Amino acid sequence: MTQQSPGQQRRPLVDPADADAPDFVPSEPAGADVYSHPSEHGERIAGALDPDLLIEAAGGVKVAADVYGDSGPLVLLQHGGGQTRHAWKGAGQALADGGYRAVSLDARGHGDSDWAPDGDYTTEAFVADLVAIAEHFGERPVLVGASMGGGTSLTAVGEGAVDALALVLVDTAPQIEAAGVRKIRDFMAQGADGFASLEEVAEAIANYQPHRKRPRNLDGLAKNVRLWPDGRYRWHWDPAFMHRPRSFAERIPRQQAAAENLTLPTLLVRGGLSDVLSEEGAQSFLDTVPHARYANVGGAAHMVAGDRNDIFVEATLRFLAEFVHSSQTRA
Repeated sequence: MTQQSPGQQRRPLVDPADADAPDFVPSEPAGADVYSHPSEHGERIAGALDPDLLIEAAGGVKVAADVYGDSGPLVLLQHGGGQTRHAWKGAGQALADGGYRAVSLDARGHGDSDWAPDGDYTTEAFVADLVAIAEHFGERPVLVGASMGGGTSLTAVGEGAVDALALVLVDTAPQIEAAGVRKIRDFMAQGADGFASLEEVAEAIANYQPHRKRPRNLDGLAKNVRLWPDGRYRWHWDPAFMHRPRSFAERIPRQQAAAENLTLPTLLVRGGLSDVLSEEGAQSFLDTVPHARYANVGGAAHMVAGDRNDIFVEATLRFLAEFVHSSQTRA
């Protein structure tokens, strides 16, 4: 674990230069004219897999979920903004093989989950969904959340909304980098007018993730976009998600307060190449939560599980084996 050198001063949790930096929110609504009819969400592309479950969450919103494993402690997997439950496919199967019952979720407004009829994509709405999902399964879960999903998990546990067995935060903490967030925001905002082909979609993703090999087969992109009546492909998420009001000045103190309340077993996983969670931000979290374990995954950027799922799964299973007995260890 990296130690702070004598006399070294860390940045304040709220940097004045970042205080007004938007969190996944473009300065102007992206493509608002295209989405003038919210009932038209486009069609799922052939080959997109149906979810295993639809769970009624807050306000009647149906949340799509896939289930890996038949028994063992419940692990709820929550993706980052703009992703889907499919981001956890490899991790979900590995957790099932390790004796856990993993459930990957599409956040409201993402993937195959309902779009919020009132456009509510606040932290309160995501936490309320998580509470409803935990109640649906009727047992204390392990919460694993990447980026936005990690923020939801941290807030839910730290504010006492969900009684979890353990918490795994993936490349997120109260102190994150404004420049990295802007990069995500800019990626999500592009293509508001749609893409003419899946090749254009693949190009946009490749430009955002240059460290990954571009897939030769584009069939896997079916889960990322929908085909609209005008014949163009658009991202799967609700455009209203992109102009939800949020700022670092509001986000950081709330998550810091939640982190200060953590007493449950906690693991922080950082992508070694991440431009969203810096090593300084990770160490600040570890100072706040001194009992937390830490894994820095070399060769992985912000989307840790997608970049180095093998190392991510190994670190997560090692952590869970210490604190949450699986069906295999029980046997």
